[in-house]
Amino acid sequence: MSAAPQSQRASTASNWLWRELGATLALGWPIILANIAINVMTATDFMMLGRLSPHALAAGSVGFFLYQPLFLLGIGVVAALSPIAAAKIGGGQSPAALRRATHQALISAVFVAVVVWIVLTWATPFLLAIGEPADVARDAGVYLRGFQWGLAPSLLFFAARSAFAALERPRPALVAGLVAVAFNALANYALIFGKLGKLGMPALGIIGSGLATTLSQALMFAILMAAALIDPRMRKLRLFALPWRPAGAELAALWRLGLPIGVMIVAEVGVFAAATLVMGIISQTAIEAHTIALQIASLAFMVPLGLGQAATVRVGRAYGAGDCQAISRAGWSAFGLTAIFAVLSAAAMIGAPRLLVAPFIDVSAPANADSVELAVGLLKIAALFQIFDASQATLANMLRGVHDSRIPLIIALIGYWAIGAPVGVALGFATPLGAVGVWIGLALGLAVVAILLMSRWLNKERRGFPV
Repeated sequence: MSAAPQSQRASTASNWLWRELGATLALGWPIILANIAINVMTATDFMMLGRLSPHALAAGSVGFFLYQPLFLLGIGVVAALSPIAAAKIGGGQSPAALRRATHQALISAVFVAVVVWIVLTWATPFLLAIGEPADVARDAGVYLRGFQWGLAPSLLFFAARSAFAALERPRPALVAGLVAVAFNALANYALIFGKLGKLGMPALGIIGSGLATTLSQALMFAILMAAALIDPRMRKLRLFALPWRPAGAELAALWRLGLPIGVMIVAEVGVFAAATLVMGIISQTAIEAHTIALQIASLAFMVPLGLGQAATVRVGRAYGAGDCQAISRAGWSAFGLTAIFAVLSAAAMIGAPRLLVAPFIDVSAPANADSVELAVGLLKIAALFQIFDASQATLANMLRGVHDSRIPLIIALIGYWAIGAPVGVALGFATPLGAVGVWIGLALGLAVVAILLMSRWLNKERRGFPV
C-alpha cells in the first residue's frame, strides 16, 4: 500500500527538480553569453590598441585598470535591483512598486557616473603621483577622456538588464551584447586608424578606442530601451518611463544591499590584480604564464557567474513569495548546475592544459617552453581553483537573492585579503614555489570564502530564511 505514495513522492520530486533546472538554464544561458560578449568588448579594445602600438596598449591598460574598480562598485549598486525586483514580483507587488525600484537603480547609475567622471579628471596627476612613466600617465588620461563617458550608459544598461532579468527576460541583453561586440570592433578600427576618412574623420589614435567603447555602451542601453517599448509586457509596465523620481526608502534599500555587493566584487577582482603585480615582481615568465592561465580561468568563470545571476532571480522570487521550500530548491538547483560545470572545466584543465594554452602562445616554440610549462602548472591549480571559485560565485548570488550582502562582504574580505593574499605572498617569495605559491594562496582564499558562504546559506536555510 505504501508503494504508490512513495512513487508519487519520487515523481513529484523529479518534476520540481527538472522544472527548476530548466528555469535556471533558460534564464542563465543568455546571461552567460551576454557576460562573455561584454568581456570580448574589453579584449577587442586591447587588441586594437596593441595594433596601434605597444605604448598605446600600455596606456589603455593602465587607464582601464584605474577605471575598473569604480565601475565594478557601480555595477554592484545597480545590480542589487535584480533581487529587489525579483522579490517584488514574487510577492505580487504592483507594477508601480516595480517601476519605483527600477527608477532608483537608474538614478543611482547616473549619480555614480557623475562622481566617477569627477574623480577621473585627476587620472593623470594620480598616475604620476604613484610613479607611472610620464608618457604612459599622460596617454592613459587621454584614453580615459574618451572611455569614461561610457560609464553612464553602461551602468544604465546594467540597471535595465537587472530589471529584464527579474522579469525572466534575459534575451534582449544578450542581443544588445552581441550587436555591441560587432559595433565596437568596427568603431575601434574606424576611429583609431581613421578608416572614416572619406567622411572627414581623421585617425584619433588612443582616444578613438575610448570613444568607440562609449558609443558601444550607449548602443547597448538603447537596444534595451527599444526592447522595453517593443515587448508588450515591458511596455505595459513602463519601467523606464520618465520622470525618474528618487524615493527615500527604496533608494536606501538599493544602496544597503548593493554597496556591499559592489565592494565584494572589487575585493575579489582586487586580489587578482594584486596577484598580477606580484607576478611582475617574480619574473617575466611568471607574468606571462599567470596572464594566460588567468584568462582561461576567467573565461570559464563566466558560466558559474551567469548561473549565479540566474539564481539571484529565482531565489529572489521565492523569497518575495515567502516560500522557503522554493528558495531552497532554486538555490540548490543553481548550485548543482554550477558544480557539474566546475567538475567538467576542472577535468579539461587537468586533462588538456596545453590545448587550452595554445591559443595564447606558441606551445611548440623553444623560447616559450618555460612560460608554457608554468602556465600548465598553474592550470592544474586552477582546476581546484575553479571548483571553489564557481561555488563562491553561485553561493554569493544565492544569498543576494535573500537580500544578504553585508556578511558575505566580511567573509570575502577575510578570505581574499586576510588569508589568501598573505599566504600567496609568503609562498611566492619565501619558498621556491614562486608563481605556483601565489596561486595556491588564491585557491586557499577562494576555498575559505566558498566554505563560509556555504555555512551562511545552510544556517539561513535551517532558520527558514528570515527577513
